[in-house]
Amino acid sequence: MDNQNEIDDIINMLDTLTDNEVSRIKISVSDELDPGETKKEYHHGRCDVGSPWAKGCSF
Repeated sequence: MDNQNEIDDIINMLDTLTDNEVSRIKISVSDELDPGETKKEYHHGRCDVGSPWAKGCSF
C-alpha cells in the first residue's frame, strides 16, 4: 500500500508540473535531501550541447 501512495505522489507531482506548463522535467534521486523533500532547480537555456538546435541549424 505504501508503494502505491508513493507512485500516486509522483504522478501528482508530475501532473502539477505539466499543468504549470513546465516543458522539461529531470528527476534525480538524492541522498542529500530528507525523505519526501524536493528541490527545484532552474535550467537556463534549452539547447543540448552538440545538438542541431544548439548549433543554430534545426534542419
